[in-house]
Formats: sequence, structure tokens, C-alpha cells
Amino acid sequence: MLRNHRSSFSFFLSLTLLVFSSPAIAAKAKNAARKGRPGRVQTGLDFLEIQKFAPLKGKHVGLITNHTGLDAQEKTTIDRLAHAPGVTLVALFSPEHGLAGKMDDKVTSTKDPSTGLPVYSLYGETKRPTDEMLNGIDALVFDIQDAGVRFYTYTTTMGYCMEAAAKKGIAFYVLDRPNPIGGEIVEGPMLDDDKRDFVAYFPLPVRYALTIGELAQLYNTENKIGADLHVIQMRNWHRNYFYDSTGLRWVPPSPNLRTTKGAILYPGLEILQNAGISVGRGTEAPFEIFGAPWMNGEDVASALNAKHLPGLKFVAQLLIPVSGLYAGQRCGGVSIKIGEKSAVRSIRMGLEIAAVLKKLYPDKVDLAKTITLLGNAATVEELRIGAPPEKIVADWKDDLAAYEKTRRKYFLYK
Repeated sequence: MLRNHRSSFSFFLSLTLLVFSSPAIAAKAKNAARKGRPGRVQTGLDFLEIQKFAPLKGKHVGLITNHTGLDAQEKTTIDRLAHAPGVTLVALFSPEHGLAGKMDDKVTSTKDPSTGLPVYSLYGETKRPTDEMLNGIDALVFDIQDAGVRFYTYTTTMGYCMEAAAKKGIAFYVLDRPNPIGGEIVEGPMLDDDKRDFVAYFPLPVRYALTIGELAQLYNTENKIGADLHVIQMRNWHRNYFYDSTGLRWVPPSPNLRTTKGAILYPGLEILQNAGISVGRGTEAPFEIFGAPWMNGEDVASALNAKHLPGLKFVAQLLIPVSGLYAGQRCGGVSIKIGEKSAVRSIRMGLEIAAVLKKLYPDKVDLAKTITLLGNAATVEELRIGAPPEKIVADWKDDLAAYEKTRRKYFLYK
């Protein structure tokens, strides 16, 4: 009986090898990857485990992470490094929203219940690691899922930590993760150099189309940080992959970025909130809906659909946010539907929404306040005076062409 099982297994194995070594099958797999079909992506953490944590052996490690630091078995980076042979985990550091990713206010330092290690908040009394926090550490490891958007603060936290590591002569490791909105589409104005802030670490377009590891390389060289940087690369990730194509489970990186659809729309909607528009915070669909008490959703949806923006459709929908801007108020609103993800240009969408609202409700929106996140004075001035969105986008052309040459120097993936 056992021999028959072995024989059957050998036959199955031979058949499997024959099928997957077939040139036709191999070509089909390559085509699937090229078209962005779901693939099995291994994150930097997964590959570090395959390496049996060799790059960190003998090191005293400080880990910058949150709830998104998970491997293929959904074990946390904290757990994996705490039990990695030859690795001594010394301290934890948490970004905005805290270690559990649930807080919307300042975060206090605490202790991790599973390891007893200190958890130093980098979104509280300080946004940078202090010398005291770094005592006894000879390697900093960064493992956080970002959003692929310039004003998402996790990337600034990474930049600040790289600066601190360089100053102290501490090696810096980035466990790479997918850019959830892909690695091909660059969009938005470049940040003015004098607008650097916690939501604007370095002059980039809003949608910069790099992984967090590639971005770390760019920061290190272009911002002249000079850290001893090591990127633990992913495997099987392609530049045309949106998060849905990775085969990984979406873990909301912050409380309101709940869906992959919301992640695609987020860059273009979030710029509008400071102008007096609810972008869905406090509703069941943040970054998939927008509105205000003074808005007529039917009128706004009709005006936007007349623009025929690729991959997008707009539908009137009332909303009553339970928190955030206009909490408890009945708002006329618009729900956004996505068709082909790769066709969507969310920053252009945000400009079109701003233009429609300025035309219909000139006394209700304050487009000058979009400067905080757009970070480009010329773009905000064009918005304010009513320049057509297509002209605003065209005016970014030269800056984005120069950025394209720069970003390509840091590609780790095709």
C-alpha cells in the first residue's frame, strides 16, 4: 500500500515538473505577471525569514513597525525578530497611529505586552528617535506598509530614523513592501523645497511610484543622509501591480485607509479636506465618498461625469459623518466608483472636483488651504484663480520628467 502511494506521488511530481517546465506554461506565467494578474509576492520580511535572519545575526536591533508588519503566516515582525536566533531585539518604535494602528491623536510611549520591550512613540513628544532611545542599538529595522503617497507620514518617520541612524553610525535595514498603488504611475506637483514638513519630507510628486525600499534609497542619496542602508527586497513584485495583484491580504495601514479602492482614491481626495470638504472620514467608506452640508450631490456628480475621467464614475449619495469634519451633519455627497484601476489619475480627479466645487460654490471652498498637502504654491494659485485642471497637469510636465530620470536610478524591480 505504501509503495503504491509512493508510486502515485512520484508520478504526480514528475507530471508537475513536466507541466511547469513547459515553455508554453512558463510564457503564460510571464504574461500573467506582465498583465498584473495576482501573483505570490514575498515581502522583505518573508525573504529575511528565508535567509534565516542572517543579515541581522549578532546585532542589537531597534524595530520601527506597527500592525502592518506581518509575514506570510501573519506572524508579526516583532514576534519573528524577538525569536530569531542570534538576533537581540532591544526596543520598538511606533509611527503615527501607534503600534496597533488605531489612534488618531498623539501617541504616548509604552511597553509591548508580548515582549516587555519599550515602545518609543515617534508621534508624540518627539517625531525623531533621541540618542537615549538608541542606546545599545547597532541596527534599526523598518517594516511598515506605506500608502505610496508623499504626505503619508510613515515615510517621513522613515526619513527621520535614517537621519538618526546615520548620525549614530547605526546600520539601517528596510524590509520592503509593495507600493499599494503601483510602481508605474507618477502624478501630482513636486513639493516646493521650502514646504518641507512632517507631511512633506522631501521634494517628490504626490504619487511617487516607488516601494518603501526604493524610496529609502532615494532619500539616502538625494537628501544626502549617508546612512548605512540595506534594503531586504521582495520577491515576485512587479511595477504594474496594485495591491490586489500581490496575493497579500490588505491590512489597513491607518484607521481610515480601509480598502485598496480607498488607497487608489486617497491621494486626490485627501488634498481637499483642508478646503472644507468631507472626504468620508467618519463614514463607512472613507476616501470613496466626499461631501458637505452645502453640496448638492446630483449637481456635482453630473458635472464630474461630464468630464469623462478615465476609470471613474460619480454617483450622488447622502452622507452623515459620525466623526471628523461635519460630524453629525447631513451632507450632500458623491460616491466614487472605479473601473480600470490603471486608468485612474486620482490627483487629476482631485483637481477636477476642486474646480467643479469652486464653480458651483465659490464662497464655500477655500482652495488656498490645499497647500498643506499639495505642497506646491504654483499649483494652488492656479486652482485658486480657476485655471483648467488639464492646464495645471500640463504645467507639471517638466518637473515630472526630471523626477522620472531620478527615480529610475533607484529601481529594484521591473
